[in-house]
Amino acid sequence: QVRLVESGGGLVQAGGSLRLSCAASGSIFSINAMAWHRQVPGKQRELVAVVTSGGSTNYADSVKGRFTISRDNAKNTVYLQMNSLKPEDTAVYYCNADVVTAWDRRRGNYWGQGTQVTVSS
Repeated sequence: QVRLVESGGGLVQAGGSLRLSCAASGSIFSINAMAWHRQVPGKQRELVAVVTSGGSTNYADSVKGRFTISRDNAKNTVYLQMNSLKPEDTAVYYCNADVVTAWDRRRGNYWGQGTQVTVSS
């Protein structure tokens, strides 16, 4: 079993900053890509940012220059630093990880429970 737990969401004014964290735990042999997605009610979940095990990153155009994804491989944790937040960034943010489990060496895709980010104008 693999568990992803997000933290750091909340309410912030436009122009402010938040830092999200997501820690993976359980039967982990290795973690490949880790990512953040977000979803607004009534809309599809969208990819915000992804970081590979080697540290390469990619971002949605809507967050480039404002958000930074990073990871601490020793802690199996991924972060999302969000600056210059806009009301349109309001969403539930989900952590996602591509994990090889230790007990069977099988690769699987895992999700966290989500954390609410609300940006007021």
